[in-house]
Amino acid sequence: MLIPFNKPFFVGTETRYIEEAVRSGKLSGDGMFTRRCEEWLQAKLGAPRVLLTTSGTDALELAALLLNLEPNDEVLLPSFTFSSTATAFALRGARLVFVDSTANRPAFDADQLDSLVTPRTRAIVPVHYAGISCDMTTINAVAEKNNLLVIEDAAQALGGRFEGKPLGTQGALAAFSFHETKNVTAGGEGGMLVINEPSLVARAEVLREKGTNRAAFFRGEVAKYNWVDVGSSFLPAEINAAFLWAQLEKLDFIQQRRQELWARYYKELQSLNAFGIGLPNVPDYSAQNGHLFYLVCRSSTERTALIDFLKQRDITAIFHYQPLHNSPYYASRHDGRELPWAIYYADCLVRLPLYTELEASQQQRIISAVLEFYQVL
Repeated sequence: MLIPFNKPFFVGTETRYIEEAVRSGKLSGDGMFTRRCEEWLQAKLGAPRVLLTTSGTDALELAALLLNLEPNDEVLLPSFTFSSTATAFALRGARLVFVDSTANRPAFDADQLDSLVTPRTRAIVPVHYAGISCDMTTINAVAEKNNLLVIEDAAQALGGRFEGKPLGTQGALAAFSFHETKNVTAGGEGGMLVINEPSLVARAEVLREKGTNRAAFFRGEVAKYNWVDVGSSFLPAEINAAFLWAQLEKLDFIQQRRQELWARYYKELQSLNAFGIGLPNVPDYSAQNGHLFYLVCRSSTERTALIDFLKQRDITAIFHYQPLHNSPYYASRHDGRELPWAIYYADCLVRLPLYTELEASQQQRIISAVLEFYQVL
């Protein structure tokens, strides 16, 4: 039987909550389930305000709007990341300054930031790849010294921690994803913007509501709502919030299960180190959330061979990002710096199946197949 790379987990109460949302007569968002999710997440993270969005991409775009970027303002971000991280700021006319990964991890090299800051730099956007924290001490020190905003791309990081504190609470803003590939989902798509800087809350509410002060109107704070700023339609449907609420109720179970799977991979694949194969590196300051488990092969040829070898055994393993600095869209705009580690991970990293319902026998099949591949290489 085929082992897929990912399989969305259903806790069993999603359809009941969706039916409740339908019966409530309030489907367009900001209803009972939206409020329930936001309040729960605010308490879980200890954040001043959480706003559900239609996707993690929308959460990033909302964050970019809050920056009031002007043409040629600069944003520092990793090259080894999904296009959404970059597109959110490119849409506002920003110049993207890409930061290379490190030799030990796909996350960007925080030690490079100081040398890349210019008078035009406005923000730093660290990506917590695989739910493993970036070096937020160094990142925040650079930001504070240069009066920059930190926007965490925490799309993969719900439940991850930096020095014991939840990821998503380390910068002024943070974007999370509830896509079906994430630990919990809002029915396929969804996201949230975490606002840790209280002065940004009121405007974030306006931007999310098409540039109107509608949220304040529904709270009885204004007599009428008006168009008061730019904005867009970032608010998810109540059905998505109902689905997400069912998942959040089981978050602790989901996280524990995924972390157990991650730990088993890490323990049983340790012998690959002798072959020069990289396993995830979790710094002492970080606690990972079981989002994904990856190997770093010695070459792109080896990775392709491993993926094909697993495919022949009905196991789906896949590579990940292509570096954005030399992408078809942005290569001509890049400043020409070589970013060798971003290319290295694009060529050599492979992700193994990891999802809540992955059975012990299935995981053993995967582990045995990987070990067999390296024994016969």
